[in-house]
Formats: sequence, C-alpha cells, structure tokens
Amino acid sequence: MDFLDWAEQDPKGFVQGLGQSGIIDEIQRYPRLTLAVKHAVDTQGAFILMTGSSTLGLLDTAADTLAGRITLQSLPPACWGEELGPPTHRILQEKAHPLQIKKANRCLQQALAFGQFPEVLTCGSDAEKKEVLTRYKNTYFTRDLMQLSNIENLQGLLSIFHNLVHCLGSHLEVSNFAREAGLSHPTAKKYLNALNQAQLTFQLPGYQFGPAKKFIKATKTYFVDNGIITSLNIPVGHGPFLESFVIAEIEKRRKLGFIPTDLLYYYKSASGQEIDLLFQVDDMLYAIEIKSTQRPGKKDIASLKQFEPKQNISLTRILFYLGEEYTKWDNVQLIPVAALFRGK
Repeated sequence: MDFLDWAEQDPKGFVQGLGQSGIIDEIQRYPRLTLAVKHAVDTQGAFILMTGSSTLGLLDTAADTLAGRITLQSLPPACWGEELGPPTHRILQEKAHPLQIKKANRCLQQALAFGQFPEVLTCGSDAEKKEVLTRYKNTYFTRDLMQLSNIENLQGLLSIFHNLVHCLGSHLEVSNFAREAGLSHPTAKKYLNALNQAQLTFQLPGYQFGPAKKFIKATKTYFVDNGIITSLNIPVGHGPFLESFVIAEIEKRRKLGFIPTDLLYYYKSASGQEIDLLFQVDDMLYAIEIKSTQRPGKKDIASLKQFEPKQNISLTRILFYLGEEYTKWDNVQLIPVAALFRGK
C-alpha cells in the first residue's frame, strides 16, 4: 500500500524512482499512472514493464493509451504440460511420441478437473488444488472482480457464472442470462463484459463466409481454464467439459503466438450443421470437432465430412478424440486430445 500511495500522490516521482527500467505490477490498480510512464518513455527513453491480472479499469480510466509506444502481451494460464519443459511438437503439424501420448492420458483427468493456473500446478495433492481454486473463487473471481468493475451484486455475478457453466458450448443469449440471473439486460451485459476483460472468459463469434459476415451470428463463451469451472462446484457433462478444455488450450496457444490467427470461431449453418472450432492460418482453414469417445463413429465426423468452405481456400478437417492413435478417416484427421500435452 505504501507504493500505491506514493504512485497516487506523486506519479512522476514514483516512475522516475524506477530509473531507466523497471516493473510496475498490478497497473490496473491505478491506471492513471500511464501518463507518468509516457513522460518517462518520451523524455528519458525509459523501458517500463507494466503487468496486471486483468484489463479491467485500464480501458476506461487509463490517462494515456501509450499508442505507438507499447507492445501488448497476454499471459494466459499455463498450457497443459508447460511446467515440465519446452514444447516437444507442433500440435496440428507433427505427431507426439506414443509414450508421451500414454503419459498424457494418465494425467488428463487431473488437467480437466483442476486446470493449469500456476499456483494449482505447484500443489502436491487434489485437496490442496481444490483449496487454491476455492481461494481464487473467493478473491479474484468474485471480490476483486467486483471491486475493479464496480459490481455490487455478488449473487447476480455468481448467477452469471452458473449460467455460463450450464451453457458451455451453447449460443450466448444475454436476455436469457439476464432473466435467469434476475438482472436487467444492461447489467447482465456489463457482468459478462467484465468477465471477458478480466480474461476469465473468452468469446467465439459465429463464422460466416465473406469478411463482412464473420461477426453476425451469436457468440459462444468459454472459460480460459477448467479450474474456474471446478471452483464453482457445478456438475458438468464430460462432453462439454472436454470441449471447454480443448478450446481453451487452443486459445492459450493462439494468445502466445503458437497458432498465428487473429480469432477463433465456431460454425453453424442455416440447416443446423455445427463445427466446434474454426480458424484460418495463412491460406489454410482448420475445422475442428471435439468428441469424448475413444472409438469415433460415423456420426462423430458427419459435420466435418459435409463441411465445405465457399471461398477458394485449403481446408484441414480434424477430430480431437480420447483415443491414442493418429489416423485418418475419409477426409478427416483424427488426433488424440493427449496431443495437446506439451504441444504448441
């Protein structure tokens, strides 16, 4: 608190005290400090690393955007297996070693249940992991979020969390959320935006062919880490739980630059045909389905087989499943979910 008081009373003096380079953590606690940082960068050539647990407060109250002076980096929770060392393979282009696939499957249930928050990964027992996640829920997921985004209704916020869990993989209808949470439409929208800005959730827009139509369909919302879902102590079906895990792992790699694409999408045709995940890398469109089965059947790959992009672009169809073998069925590649382990 002494440093925060100093920053509030004498922003320029605080930043100058860092010298030519320094680190300011929890910058969202006092966003107006960015004006002093700009002065130090412009007049002294200072290099300042600003870190924070969310963008809440920064977007609306930062004194200066530091346009042209900053590089933004997002640090999501750890990728599955990251604590064991650097990546061993490229998930979409290379095969993981068979022994690594077996090892990954042995620890998959732990990864699904407890997620990849760094503090969780350092715990030695399931009980410790549950305790850490409970602390996260009682502090950052609720109390800190309410303070940073001016949310006063804890029960309303918890209702939004619960509705998001129950609607995993479904289209997000704000009016339904508002009604079920007992909130007004603007308030429910504010709470959902707060979760996105706090980087606890992320959205998948519906993909439509043609640049002008990509954002027309309703969005889907996923949690950045399955540990958030577990902390809420709400039962979830294995299928949606696995889907949430895989999509969140791919989103982590997108944010880290391992998958160089601007945004992830889902697809739903006018006839109801759905694809869990779509994204484009250069001239290749990836269409991905996720199934919680070790032995996929024809129904599991039907949407992928039927899907054809209308534009002239290469297409890779992928099914992530719970088996151990890399194989190909007609025009669909089958990749084990375990391939995400230590992959990039």
